[in-house]
Amino acid sequence: MGSATYPLHAIVLRRTKLAETDIIATLLAEDGAIVEAVAKGARKPSSPFSARLEIFAEVDILAVRGKSLDIVKEARLIDAHRDLIADVEHAAAAALVADAAARLCQPGLPAPKVFALTSSVFSHMESCDEGAALALCAAYLLKVCSFSGFRPSFRRCVLCGAPIALNVDRVDRNPVVFSAADGGTVCAECLSFSDTVRVPCETLAWADYLLMATFDEAVRKAPPVRVSFEVLRLCRLWLKEHADVRLKSLEFLLGCGLF
Repeated sequence: MGSATYPLHAIVLRRTKLAETDIIATLLAEDGAIVEAVAKGARKPSSPFSARLEIFAEVDILAVRGKSLDIVKEARLIDAHRDLIADVEHAAAAALVADAAARLCQPGLPAPKVFALTSSVFSHMESCDEGAALALCAAYLLKVCSFSGFRPSFRRCVLCGAPIALNVDRVDRNPVVFSAADGGTVCAECLSFSDTVRVPCETLAWADYLLMATFDEAVRKAPPVRVSFEVLRLCRLWLKEHADVRLKSLEFLLGCGLF
């Protein structure tokens, strides 16, 4: 009996060199599961895969199931998202999105909202400036965490449910206690005994806004770059606590000095 062949609509998240001319493509399938497949000869300039399996590309693939890794037999390019590599700022922002999807999604575990979220954020990043692209990174991380089952609470104390006053239209640097271990903000009456950090109210207000806003809204009303970085640092703390994930692309973005 021949090997099972199957179609796959996917986004290329990573390319890993294999042997002299092959690559292993880490793909986010349309159902949100991760698939790793070998594209033989993909690093040859003459290969039909060379321009169709670039990172960030959305593709239709025909693959064959293998013993350990599947094998790409055909690939058709749907959207290359080439504008994401037009400059280093957009490339760094898109790399964080791809890295997060690759780390938070799992083989054989569907998460269909994540595929649509990833495809949409790449499209929005292509048509916005660098500052908005950074805001989209923060929005994506907050949303993908929410879809993965560990959504932070910003507007209510996680211990007693008391409302926390947040307003993105007012610069408020007064600190609010935030506990990643407990799941979000903590009011003054319920100071947690677990590890807490003090985060400017302004940062939490923008984090809540980016979590709830559409990508169109996040582009139209992006926070200052300074605040986007603060939200990304909050995301780093959240990912470490709830997913035990440290994203190298996030560390690069926070320390590169590009924006």
